[in-house]
Amino acid sequence: MDTSENKLYDDLNITPMLDLAYVLLVIFIIMTTAAVQGMKVNLPKASQTPSLSQPQSKAITVTGEGRIFLDTLPVTLVELERRLLSQQALTPEFPVVVRGDGQAQYQGVMDVLDLLGRINITQVGLATSPLVR
Repeated sequence: MDTSENKLYDDLNITPMLDLAYVLLVIFIIMTTAAVQGMKVNLPKASQTPSLSQPQSKAITVTGEGRIFLDTLPVTLVELERRLLSQQALTPEFPVVVRGDGQAQYQGVMDVLDLLGRINITQVGLATSPLVR
């Protein structure tokens, strides 16, 4: 009688389960980094200069329809002021990047810039896309 045929399996091969876990981890990492990019707007063109965008900076987006977003959250001017003041209490000198759609009304971007000046945020950058010649 051959004992190899009657051997009980006390080992469990977890390699396929680990492969699946690693694939899911990679998908999660890719999806979370892709979601942080912000809102999609058509930026106006300008010459290439160094960017003020930093990982800890706040992005304020004004869309073509005049809607305002702080990072990816839709806000009103009052909410924007409240959120920026709370961020300023935590970090007094944090940079802000204003991303205005090329088709946005100028007044919407000016309202945001006026608000930033009123609450004394001095590190402000305007996002543009590179000028193609």
